Amino acid sequence: MLAALAMLGPFAVDTYLPAFASIEQSLHATPIEVQQTLTAYMLSFGIMTLWHGALSDSYGRRGIILICLAAFAVASLACAASHSITYLWIFRILQGVSAGAGVVIGRAIIRDLYAGAAAARLLSLVTMIFSIAPAIAPIMGGWIVKIFDWRSIFIFLFFYTALLLWWCYRGLPESLPPEKRQPFNPSVLWQSYKGVFSSTLFYLEAGTVAFNFAGLFLYVSAAPVFLIQHLHLSESQFAWQFVPSVAGIFLGALTVNRLAGRATIRQQANAGFALLIGSSLFNVAYHAFLPPALPWSVLPLFFYTFGMSVVAPGATLLVLDLFPQIRGIAASCQSCSMTVLGAFVSGVLAPALSGSVLILASGQLALTGTALVLWLLARRRRARIAA
Repeated sequence: MLAALAMLGPFAVDTYLPAFASIEQSLHATPIEVQQTLTAYMLSFGIMTLWHGALSDSYGRRGIILICLAAFAVASLACAASHSITYLWIFRILQGVSAGAGVVIGRAIIRDLYAGAAAARLLSLVTMIFSIAPAIAPIMGGWIVKIFDWRSIFIFLFFYTALLLWWCYRGLPESLPPEKRQPFNPSVLWQSYKGVFSSTLFYLEAGTVAFNFAGLFLYVSAAPVFLIQHLHLSESQFAWQFVPSVAGIFLGALTVNRLAGRATIRQQANAGFALLIGSSLFNVAYHAFLPPALPWSVLPLFFYTFGMSVVAPGATLLVLDLFPQIRGIAASCQSCSMTVLGAFVSGVLAPALSGSVLILASGQLALTGTALVLWLLARRRRARIAA
């Protein structure tokens, strides 16, 4: 159930990527205007994730999830009915405001109920199931827009959300009893957010996850240009990029699931970063000397996402354990950091770098290199605190 909730975000992003050209024609919009519907979604998603956790810390996990699912369903219908790019921006913002509850509160629910290796194992299991969404979403979107039209993609999102709302209403338990909830008032919230955002370790460890994710999201945002213009594929062939990416996410999460309790977070991170940096270096080296071609231009994404999935669960648990009394807010702030950086990537970096596959690969290397630096600084700071 938590994995299905987490899938809502990738479905809202990846399913409509193959429909960009159709949206341009239907709404008489420019490519940049259609690209900004993704940026509008990501920005609103990131800003609102700051509040999902705080609301769930005060009012419980279950109720906030149900309200957000209902809002997302309404927004999906409104997107399908949009007759101008402006209205599509507005309703994509409403989707972004409501879509983050599942992934943010889901992490808090896991940490409410489990600790240590059990929490890492469940988090990786959710990641494995969740990873199906980025693989099938663009493929489904490509076929939907080919057989029907782009509006049918948002009708699909409505029915998926309606089913999820019914399932959660029937079976989602409340993991945060009233006696453990935090007051929802300005002074308490100010102190909670101040505690999170004044923590150097939070920036270092949350930044590790965010910059690794940004390296993947750079290719997700650039997919219409990367696949159609550089690799000369059609809207129904997005699987060439997304299947290797998601296979890496799935197998990386499976590896973490098996290693939970056997390998330390530091050992897992070392292995993960070896794959991240190695795959990014290969990607840059290949495109420095050879033109874009299948499968070599997409193969590095498999190893990149494998490494990303090995690093992320341990780093995420370290972030949540920094603030055991306000895990919902901690999860919100971490998700916000990922999403705001993702919005910058989709709105600024992807359009700027997607003109050249070599520059795109170099951007990914720079992003994961930044993540490695942050992780090493976090490790040094923890060692200093322990000493």
